Amino acid sequence: MKKWIKISLVLIALFIVVVLLVYHFVINKPHPDYENLKADYSLSAGDLYQQFSADEKKAGQMYNGKVIEINGVFKAIEKNDSLAVIVFSFKEGVFGDEGIRCTFLSKFTGKVNQLTKNSDIKIKGYCSSFNDIDVILDKCSLTEN
Repeated sequence: MKKWIKISLVLIALFIVVVLLVYHFVINKPHPDYENLKADYSLSAGDLYQQFSADEKKAGQMYNGKVIEINGVFKAIEKNDSLAVIVFSFKEGVFGDEGIRCTFLSKFTGKVNQLTKNSDIKIKGYCSSFNDIDVILDKCSLTEN
């Protein structure tokens, strides 16, 4: 066989191996189990909102991308489709309540819908951002008080 054919076959085989490795380790990467992850920070909902309101950049560097456990009295439950969102309200803004919005994993939708407003609760979730109105926690789960 000619030398250039052997080199081409080796390069094609290497390319296939690299594609399979990228698929296995990057694209097919398992998602973290947010419910069972240990919280990086634990604080009251009011403290979290106050830190983001006072200095969004500093609080974002500290909390964004981290699992946070918050506790406090929530004001409302918003439901849409299969999602449940608990709202901690600290300020009345032009577009409604401003505070912390916690979107729950679908597994907890039933439990969240059974909660009563204005009750004390402890939540663990992934802090994704602050949108100048609300601190956004995603993939939340209920934890024991």
